[in-house]
Amino acid sequence: MPELPEVQTTVDGMQRTIVGLSIRDTWTDLARENISRPDYRDTIKYLPFFESFRESVRGAKIVSVERRAKNILVHLSNKKTILIHMKMTGYVMYGNYEHDTETNTWSPASTETNDALRDPFNAFIHFVITFTNGKQLVLSDVRRFAKVTLLVTSESSDTKHLAGLGPEPLHEHFTYTIFAERLLKKPRGKIKSVLMDQSVVAGVGNIYSDEALWLAGIHPLSAPAKIPAEHLKHLYTAVQKVLRKGIDFGGDSTSDYRQIDGTRGAFNHEHNAYRLTGKTCQKPGCKGAILRLVVSGRSAHYCPVHQKLFI
Repeated sequence: MPELPEVQTTVDGMQRTIVGLSIRDTWTDLARENISRPDYRDTIKYLPFFESFRESVRGAKIVSVERRAKNILVHLSNKKTILIHMKMTGYVMYGNYEHDTETNTWSPASTETNDALRDPFNAFIHFVITFTNGKQLVLSDVRRFAKVTLLVTSESSDTKHLAGLGPEPLHEHFTYTIFAERLLKKPRGKIKSVLMDQSVVAGVGNIYSDEALWLAGIHPLSAPAKIPAEHLKHLYTAVQKVLRKGIDFGGDSTSDYRQIDGTRGAFNHEHNAYRLTGKTCQKPGCKGAILRLVVSGRSAHYCPVHQKLFI
């Protein structure tokens, strides 16, 4: 699943490409007249909602794009906000696309000069925004789990989609004191799971929790209340460091994620723990090897030598 760095990289790309453009139309092949899941009824997967969505955004101009946790927020001139959550396998691209009415599919137009968009991996397009400049913003999502909805901008933070999220770890006001207080809301939890809890801290997921814990020297099963302050301070610094590094490297494309031009991010070449089971630990002077265990249903990768267990 795209985490904070991948979402921020996407938002930065959207800021460069679509701000100031006006929406001509939207398309999806996800909308259904009848759906069994109630949580889909306020997303474009429900046909009546999509029809209203399409009418609401047509003609609106993109004012700005920002990130909240793992959500992309596209603010429009009509005081509405398109929310996109890429979920497990979704990502957003921008370019010249054309619609095949016979197959009801989208693909890069013959005039598109960016070959990365033509990668077959990028062909699972299920949502399209067409702008008045003739270009498209598309959502590729092989597993179709991504969420797209429309909010009233002034009320968006109070909706179920955004309410209850923890503070942003890269915000200038996110201090060590706040970090420690947030973790201690789950004092007996497992630090790996607590870091990934979006109500505790926003945006951290499986990849960056592994990398931060490796860097801070803390075992993923440690209890927040038992971690010494010195180690918590290292973790606070490590979380911010790995998230910023993820952004600097354009996100992590271990799995599905691609940048807005269809190219891969490069953070997956910078891993010290995530998915490196059996590899020699890269910490200087450490002779351990990376192990894998399951924490609350999610994989955790760690070094049993230098990552200390506090319980």
